[in-house]
Amino acid sequence: MIDRRTLLASSAAALAMPAVANAFTLDPVFRPQTVSIRSDLEPGQLLVLPRAHFLYFVEAPGQARRYGVGTGKAGLEFTGSAVIGAKKEWPTWRPTDEMIEREPKTYAKFKDNDYVEPGGPGNPLGARALYLFQNGRDTFFRIHGTTQPGSIGRSVSNGCIRMINDHVIDLYERVPKGAKVTVL
Repeated sequence: MIDRRTLLASSAAALAMPAVANAFTLDPVFRPQTVSIRSDLEPGQLLVLPRAHFLYFVEAPGQARRYGVGTGKAGLEFTGSAVIGAKKEWPTWRPTDEMIEREPKTYAKFKDNDYVEPGGPGNPLGARALYLFQNGRDTFFRIHGTTQPGSIGRSVSNGCIRMINDHVIDLYERVPKGAKVTVL
């Protein structure tokens, strides 16, 4: 039979367990830092290297602010050139029809309706979103925050480029609408 002290101790340990299980430490290589970059890149543009899991914001000739990112799963990643066509703080979100079709259980609450997830701390787009446009049209790809910080440095998204919320807030303040984005 369990005595009261053992019951209380095990209950306290069980309550503490989720906090330990959800602890996250970002690898220092993925923290924002100033780095050298090719001097022929124009200040104000973004360069994303998905396989290396880095996004570069060119600040001056030969100098960039580098951020760690999470990128798209194989076959779902965005590549090419775009511009930042819109910027939003605490954006709303709805998965694309393709996402719902690919993962019907994950996105069941969006099936056969027009529900849109409101902006806020639980929204998958996180604190900020930069919308990628080509030829004046939304590509439905984003550079955005995330509720899954453990995805930074991995290729696990449905194609978007994920960042730690504090990092995307920093980037959001630096990048103007219309900035060129190149994803290699």
